Formats: sequence, C-alpha cells, structure tokens
Amino acid sequence: METRITLHIVDGDMRSRAEQARTAFALGHHAEVYDDLDELLARPPQRGVLLLRQRSVDETLADLLDRLGDSGIWLPVIVCASELLLERVVSALKHGALDYLQLPLEANRLAQSLTTVMREARAHSAARQRLTYAREKIATLSRREREVLEWLAEGSSNKQIARELEISPRTVEIHRSNMMTKLGANHAAEAVRLWLEARLDHVISVPDLVEQETWLDALGERDRGETTHPARRSRPV
Repeated sequence: METRITLHIVDGDMRSRAEQARTAFALGHHAEVYDDLDELLARPPQRGVLLLRQRSVDETLADLLDRLGDSGIWLPVIVCASELLLERVVSALKHGALDYLQLPLEANRLAQSLTTVMREARAHSAARQRLTYAREKIATLSRREREVLEWLAEGSSNKQIARELEISPRTVEIHRSNMMTKLGANHAAEAVRLWLEARLDHVISVPDLVEQETWLDALGERDRGETTHPARRSRPV
C-alpha cells in the first residue's frame, strides 16, 4: 500500500466533509476535518495534504492561500467544488493549488491526484514560499516603481520605459534604482524573476506580450555580458 497520508479536509458542510473523510479512509489514508480555515489555523498542521472546498462567498481562494502562507503552512493544496467551472479551476491552479476535484469525491480520481501531489509536494512547497516572498517584496513598491518593473520584465530599455510612462530617462533610473533596492535585487534578472514568481496581474497595458520566461533568459545573458535575445533586437530603443 502507498504511504499513509493525512488529509486535512476544510468544508463547512458537515455531510460533505464526512463523505470526503470516508473516501480518504477507504483508500487507507487518515482524515482530519475542519469546519473552516480558522479552525485549521488554530492548530496548524505540519504534514499531509489540504483539501479545501471553494465557496463563492467570503474570502477568495487567493486570500485563503495567502492566509496559509502567512501562518507558515506550505502543505500541498487540492481544491474541491461541486461544479468544475473553468475560470475557477484556472484561478486555483494559478494561485498555488495542485489539483481541482469535483465533489462528491471519486475514490480513483482522489487516489490519482494524491499520487501526483505527493510526487510534486516538495517542489510545490518551495514554489509557494517563493511566491509569497515575491509578493511581499513587490507590495513594498510604489505604483511607479512597479510600472518600471513590469516594463523591465517586457524587455524595455530605460528610454522605452520613459516614453511609455511619459517621464524622463533620468526619472526612470531613479525609480529603477529604488525598485531594485526595495526588492534586494543586484541585477535586472533578479528583479524580473521576483515579478514572475509573484504571478501578479499587470498594472500596465502591454499590446504585444512575449513569453516572459524567454526574456528572463535574455536578461540573464545581458547581465553576463552576452548577446541580447534576438527577439528583442528589432525593438526600437
């Protein structure tokens, strides 16, 4: 039998969480049940998997995951809901959930999910910690400093950023310097990496987005004195 896992089931519906617990026990795992996140946070678990039922009221899923991070809980999260709405599934995965299951739980589907989740748990925990750290850092930026960071992540030079924001290149340099200091970044690639790890929505409007990961590679090359990514050479400076 696979390793016995403790499933921490957070669901305000008593019947639903009881059914989820029975499914967990039937698979040979252990289950702890909670009426809401406050009850779980009162005794923060240190191991296992969190099964969180998503509701359309109260806190958003992003806020719930932020609360877990603030409490130092980095357990892998599986979100459950009675309906699989594409928008919610995408949002849940974007904000750090590892899977999204439909209620009532189907035993084989839960077993498959747990196998995948436990395989990815360590890397995912580290990624969630980086996400929380990056968001905390970026939250210290002024709006203008964040705009400079986002344009930097798009591969824009100081002159380009100045034109987009309608300020002088010297002012861009000042905002960029302040932004780098607040982020604790020594190089542009470090600042952009924090932006990517934070997975935040843009405050700027960019008409022709390219893959940011590709540009991150280009920034790394530039910091090492190598040639800038060819996709950016044709952009005016």
